[in-house]
Amino acid sequence: MLDTAITLAKIWGVLLTLVSLAAIMTWVERKQSAVMQDRLGANRADVLGLRIIGLFQPMADGIKMFFKEDFVPPRGDKFLHTLAPILAFFPVLATFAVIPFGDTLRIGSLEISLQIADLNIGYLFILAFGGLSVYGAVLAGWSSNNKYSLLGGLRAAAQMISYEVCLGLSLIGLIMVYSTLQLDDIVRQQGQLLFGFLPAWGVFLQPLGFLLFFPAAIAETKRVPFDLPEGESEIIGYYTEYSGMRFGLFYFAEFIEIIVLAALVSTLFFGGYQVPWLYAEGFRFPWGWEWNLPNLAVVILHLLAFFLKIAFFCWLQVLIRWTLPRFRYDQLMRLCWVGILPLAILNILITGAILLVIKS
Repeated sequence: MLDTAITLAKIWGVLLTLVSLAAIMTWVERKQSAVMQDRLGANRADVLGLRIIGLFQPMADGIKMFFKEDFVPPRGDKFLHTLAPILAFFPVLATFAVIPFGDTLRIGSLEISLQIADLNIGYLFILAFGGLSVYGAVLAGWSSNNKYSLLGGLRAAAQMISYEVCLGLSLIGLIMVYSTLQLDDIVRQQGQLLFGFLPAWGVFLQPLGFLLFFPAAIAETKRVPFDLPEGESEIIGYYTEYSGMRFGLFYFAEFIEIIVLAALVSTLFFGGYQVPWLYAEGFRFPWGWEWNLPNLAVVILHLLAFFLKIAFFCWLQVLIRWTLPRFRYDQLMRLCWVGILPLAILNILITGAILLVIKS
């Protein structure tokens, strides 16, 4: 009974955090683009005359979406038109279930793992559920009975299938190095030291893997410069015929994908919740200093470190979104099959050769 209550508390905590961060990300996207373009950005929404640099804008957007007309095309498939945004939204939430956001919290004799589900196939779980979101885009395009929506859905399917291959292959080297698919084990191994002082983060052990994984993951989220399924200046995309909260689910899912991608990159390549030289009992520096800390202080530092890493990669994704132009479709596919894929296979071969030399 206690274990069930703890699990439910972790689920609700993660859901509330993700939804809150996604709402804040809608403000960050507007403000960061405004700063980059020398504009003010969203600053008109207010409560009792208070604007707080536009922080009420996400609330205004949510209220507007709740009260906008929920339109379904007369010749469209109403059931699939309703199902599509749900399929796009909920699989993204589910992927966060296997991402560890902290080490073990000890309260007396009770030990609480700061991870919803510690699966031994955590990475495969993320790939499986992450790939489900494409069904939302394809069904949205097909059920709308609109040729431009259908074109956006077909683009999303082709892009997802292509970059899913590169995404998986780019991490094979990382899995070979850490010898596990369990994300919590990967994070714990990144807490070790290389050469006695350097954290064993994935970015140091697999730099090429990181450089291949990050653009492939952005392509999976359909963000600029990989936003061909939407293409506002071309076809508008798979959610052309959506309005109200059905459109809101697509819109919100995109920002949750940004957060999940940032968390995944942090977990796999930047130590997750790990802080350099911080262990369960406190800090142990390579030059001999030690600073013992209580378990609660260590857990808080881990949570803070994980949040800061997520914030940095969210900022980086928005920076890329407002810096690079959209690829042409032939460029998009060429980057995948001619650029990333051969390099991912080469990375696997090099990693395997190095591991054989080390073990021999």
